[in-house]
Amino acid sequence: MELQRNTHHVYRLMYHFVWIPKYRHKIFSEPFREAMKAIIQKIGYDYDIDIVELEIPPDHIHMVVKSEPKKSPSQIMQVVKSISARELFKLYPEIKKRYFWGGKLWTQSYFVETVGNATEEIIRQYLQNQLIDLGKKENFGNQLGLF
Repeated sequence: MELQRNTHHVYRLMYHFVWIPKYRHKIFSEPFREAMKAIIQKIGYDYDIDIVELEIPPDHIHMVVKSEPKKSPSQIMQVVKSISARELFKLYPEIKKRYFWGGKLWTQSYFVETVGNATEEIIRQYLQNQLIDLGKKENFGNQLGLF
């Protein structure tokens, strides 16, 4: 994963999300699966959320996104869940009547994890060795004489 930049940040943030419809209904068969994929892709485009991967089994959704530091995972989920529910119900009102009589498509919960290039152990070693590396650089950084 490459570094991303904007005016004030250099970052590399990637999240893996998983969430389910209310009552774990298996509603994502065709044509609903493709419709939901298109809706989520459009949300990503409209809200500047870089959707790297998106897969929709019958009863849940997996999504991997790249994000800016100013967008929290909870903000991303709020946008995706609210708009996708509204748009799917607008396209297919019969789904709402048949499965989601309470008016909500998604449960409140979701799973999120960060996706990175380094394991926790590598990060810990890197942090623990910072003072050692800094000391080595200072020893070699003495100014050289002119003659």
